[in-house]
Amino acid sequence: MGEKKLFLLDIDGTICVGNRLIPGADRFLNGLSEYGGDYVFITNNTTMSVADYRKKFAKLGIPTTSGNFLTASVATAHYLKQKYGSRPVYVLGTDSLIRELESFGVCTTRDPEKEGIACVLASYDNELTYQKLTDICRLLTARPELDYAATNPDYVCPIEFGYVPDCGSICEMIGHAIHRMPTYIGKPGIRMIEMALDMTGRTRDEAVLVGDRLYTDIACANMAGVSAALVLSGESTREEMQNSQYLVEYVYPSVKEMYSEWVYGQKKKCS
Repeated sequence: MGEKKLFLLDIDGTICVGNRLIPGADRFLNGLSEYGGDYVFITNNTTMSVADYRKKFAKLGIPTTSGNFLTASVATAHYLKQKYGSRPVYVLGTDSLIRELESFGVCTTRDPEKEGIACVLASYDNELTYQKLTDICRLLTARPELDYAATNPDYVCPIEFGYVPDCGSICEMIGHAIHRMPTYIGKPGIRMIEMALDMTGRTRDEAVLVGDRLYTDIACANMAGVSAALVLSGESTREEMQNSQYLVEYVYPSVKEMYSEWVYGQKKKCS
């Protein structure tokens, strides 16, 4: 761990639970630069834009820049703009997601009757209604030739009292109705890792992905060829890790213990 310089961080269950920092996360984030470390958040959470996240972390006492964030919304925007240009994309998702997509030039619509729709995009939606579910099922059933994508495959999103359904669960529900599943853009896809490496100029050997989910975070690290650190402060357990197919190089109760080990390694190199 002492050789790592770029920390690719999940947020929910790794750094925060809801609007609360996990103990030790503030010291970790504020202290990395003292020893030449960088961090980029790579999160599948699409409920907040980069600007929203910066405000959130500022309230938590963590100063950030836009360069500290790569969200599934941003990765999805790049994917949609590159593939469909100015053609309309039907979106089931939050207002924040739509604003983020449109800020990158993606043409979005919530009207299933709009002409020229090229792709249907599903995401987490905390204002999900049965009418929205009906509309997306009708659109995908009536027009099976349409591409179908989703921001991320996470089944649950951790909040203060436990968990609520995330994008993966919504897509499973839709899938049972229309017998079709989407192409997922976020983790475990490697797009965000590649963007983070390009942005920071760091190498794969210098990077470690830190997260709490085996099937997204750790799978993403394995697919991208970077080191994987599992923290047990969120969804996955040690038992699940031991029985999984994924390669986990480091395991910690939380980022607090990981930071302590990393700092010890930095001091040892300097002594």
